[in-house]
Amino acid sequence: MGRIYGKSSTDFAVDAVRLAIADAGLEKSDIDGLLINAGITGFSGQGVSLQLQNALGMGNLRLLNHMNAAGSTAAQMVQYATMAIDAGMAKHVVCVFADAPLQQGGSSAAAYGNAGRRAGPTGILGLSAGAGHFGANTSYALAARRHMSLYGTTQDQLGAIAVAERSWATMNPHAKMRDPLTLEEYHASRWIVEPLHLLDCCLVSNGAVAVIVSPPDQAKDMPQPPVYVHGMGQGHPGDSRHAGDSPETETGARLAAETVFGMAGVGPEDIDVCELYDCYTYTVLVTLEDYGFCKKGEGGAFVEDGKLGPGGSLPTNTGGGQLSAYYMWGMTPLSEAIIQGRGQGGERQVEKNDLILSTGNGGALSYHASLILSPHAN
Repeated sequence: MGRIYGKSSTDFAVDAVRLAIADAGLEKSDIDGLLINAGITGFSGQGVSLQLQNALGMGNLRLLNHMNAAGSTAAQMVQYATMAIDAGMAKHVVCVFADAPLQQGGSSAAAYGNAGRRAGPTGILGLSAGAGHFGANTSYALAARRHMSLYGTTQDQLGAIAVAERSWATMNPHAKMRDPLTLEEYHASRWIVEPLHLLDCCLVSNGAVAVIVSPPDQAKDMPQPPVYVHGMGQGHPGDSRHAGDSPETETGARLAAETVFGMAGVGPEDIDVCELYDCYTYTVLVTLEDYGFCKKGEGGAFVEDGKLGPGGSLPTNTGGGQLSAYYMWGMTPLSEAIIQGRGQGGERQVEKNDLILSTGNGGALSYHASLILSPHAN
């Protein structure tokens, strides 16, 4: 994962799936389900496709799909794999994300600016773009500005999230940004779209991550410590663009929280570790609010004391997240949640890992899915 060139997204996917199968102590012939998420290159038709089955040499699959609910897809893949196994449709389902938007010599902005570019809307639908409002950076900047206007959230509070995640990344050998970060250095980073600095924004990475979902009675006998699914949830608020809609500050995490906590029979006070989708620092802040870790509007005050970082009371994005480690869409929080659940975090391993919340977010806070994971069988 990272600035790795010379491989296609299919190449990355094949490598990740093979590594995951070996990690689980399975044979390729044991796999009877394959769920695929192609990332941004999938929008252009250049990403990994259903032909991955053939590239892997897999036959007789009982479950196969190509999924894309943006950054919420990883959690959704695990959810659908879990339900399929529970229904008897499959036994071992591989969920894989792969993407390769970065080109050698090109910038991260160019990677996302060019990948999947389509003709823009015309007429009244083109007014936003005509006014300079296009792309994820602008949408999230407006959302953060709205939160600041409503609740007094400050730049320092957003910066506290970036600093905390970098502190975790210094202990992650897979992280791409491992130099310690101060709040002053955060403020010194250039503006992208105010109020978002460069260090408020996630990385862009080439690579792949694969996880395998299996029945619990078989997982307990595999070489790696199993991580169990205790709860699943989704929330997709929509945006009619009518007055009164507030998807920028009241996100789909609210709906997902009701389902995922209800299914697991727990509340936010029971969560030991958070692995939250962090395409921007603001995404972390508003997600914490919408899962009930603090009241609406109090996210800034909640994070500013350093509780998200090492030694804090709510360890969050313990691998460095998408801001400092790597950007594999929803597989970034999910993979770190599994590592923490297994107890394999090394220097960054948290002591109490009984319940781990992992979330995925996509679009402009448009799509949301989450899991509660645990090293203990439910």
